[in-house]
Amino acid sequence: MAAVSGTGVAGAGMGSTGKLQGWECCGAPGAPRPLLGFPRAAPARCGLFLRPAGGPPVEVQRFPVPGRGSLPGWELCPPPAGVPGAEPAVPQNMSPDEEDVQRLLIQFRDEAGECLGSPFDVPVTITPDKLQLVCNALLQKDEPVPLAFFVHDAEIVASLEKTLAGQSVETEKVLDIIYQPQAVFRVRAVTRCTSSLEGHTEAVISVAFSPTGKYLASGSGDTTVRFWDLSTETPQFTAKGHRHWVLSIAWSPDGKKLASGCKNSQIFLWDPATGSQIGRVLSGHSKWITWLCWEPLHRNPECRYLASASKDCSIRIWDTLMGRCDKILTSHTQSVTCVKWGGDGLLYSSSQDRTIKVWRSQDGVLCRTLQGHAHWVNTMALSTDYVLRTGAFEPAEATINPQDVKGSLSELKERALQRYNQVRGQEPERLVSGSDDFTLFLWRPAEDKKPLERMTGHQALINQVLFSPDTRTIASASFDKSIKLWDGRTGKYLTSLRGHVSAVYQIAWSADSRLLVSGSSDSTLKVWDAKTKKLAIDLPGHADEVYAADWSPDGQRVASGGKDKCLRIWRR
Repeated sequence: MAAVSGTGVAGAGMGSTGKLQGWECCGAPGAPRPLLGFPRAAPARCGLFLRPAGGPPVEVQRFPVPGRGSLPGWELCPPPAGVPGAEPAVPQNMSPDEEDVQRLLIQFRDEAGECLGSPFDVPVTITPDKLQLVCNALLQKDEPVPLAFFVHDAEIVASLEKTLAGQSVETEKVLDIIYQPQAVFRVRAVTRCTSSLEGHTEAVISVAFSPTGKYLASGSGDTTVRFWDLSTETPQFTAKGHRHWVLSIAWSPDGKKLASGCKNSQIFLWDPATGSQIGRVLSGHSKWITWLCWEPLHRNPECRYLASASKDCSIRIWDTLMGRCDKILTSHTQSVTCVKWGGDGLLYSSSQDRTIKVWRSQDGVLCRTLQGHAHWVNTMALSTDYVLRTGAFEPAEATINPQDVKGSLSELKERALQRYNQVRGQEPERLVSGSDDFTLFLWRPAEDKKPLERMTGHQALINQVLFSPDTRTIASASFDKSIKLWDGRTGKYLTSLRGHVSAVYQIAWSADSRLLVSGSSDSTLKVWDAKTKKLAIDLPGHADEVYAADWSPDGQRVASGGKDKCLRIWRR
């Protein structure tokens, strides 16, 4: 089946014999080659008819598939008698301006550089919508995917011509256009505070939604962990047991357990459905708990093991089923600030001793030490953080009323592994670290102890770093009142988001990677558009500094907490 269309082709028309006029040749000499153009009618029925030499007319069913769809010896012909509603979508004569449109040879490539189809020529006035139609036809997916297109790192927003303006392009060479699949769902920005929840009697230090967005938990300086009912937006359970500030909370990736660590060096496990304690208190650290992280779901669907970092310079791996410490990892010489459990069986820990250490989780062996920072390493993020956090839950399939993911352990493991492999791709996990030395480093810690990039530009210490869920962008929050965005693959600086008038404490991405929310000591939250790189919405409401913020994985809510002891829920 030939795939042909005519709109956008200079001078194309139908002669008396039905031959295509104004089309270039391709394949056998003299054979018509469809140039890029789009019929005005719908793709399923474009009203164009072709016939081979001496054969019957055949209706063209699809848009052009360059490099794959042309058949030599075919000609354009009128629709056969008796075909209802089949009007030939042949372009009218074009104005001289349109006939003179410059054309370029382009080649689609994916982010890894793999070619898609073969090169074909297009008018420079082509828009992203039309590129999307062609690219999806080449991809041959059941459902068309939303795509973004880039030329030399610049996104094609209005047309190829406008993107190339100011760039030196050799028209004799094939121009590579990189296509990036975008999230098939869209998270809308939160715009208003729907609930201001009182209950904590001291500052709210941490807030976290469960992997499906069904539950919300908060940890506070009043020594309690509280669970909140999201359907009514009211307090649900108050979990008491800690005897000091609750500094860190972490949801297991199956959403059935919450771990909390306090300044008294104890770790408690809680059941979100009842608010009661699970098992015994995990005691062993001699100083306060700085970070908690669970083993990924695709490595252990039982969510049995938990890693904790402490000011006592050690990392402990706990068997939460048996209620005992399984391994103690010691090599850091100062407080451990953060621990991450990677999807390939490695643990990463950052410390005030200026290093990041890479451990094998199954036997606790130290693999390598990453050095480069000149001051305390405060924060780390993995490129796979979001997919590890959400486990088997797919944000695109979220419902209005969030539910736990259903299925057997093996099904959940398989689903989580599939999602992890899709996000990770062919390359190993990337790690970004932020420090008191005002810099960030991008690493491939599983392969190399040398950094990929040293990222400079912040004027004060880095509070938090975070990869977007699609791994393409890194956001960093700093005491210099700004958030900076960096390329997630190369570490190249993209832009600064300015608007806060005081230190930015915490940031959270929306599940579709298009929006970012930030909480600051200026008492506001702000929602930023990652595409336009501008402020989308300003959210005042807190009476004091905002210490914690999180965006639910189903995209419906943002929760924030801070010094005013109030937990606020924001919706669109």
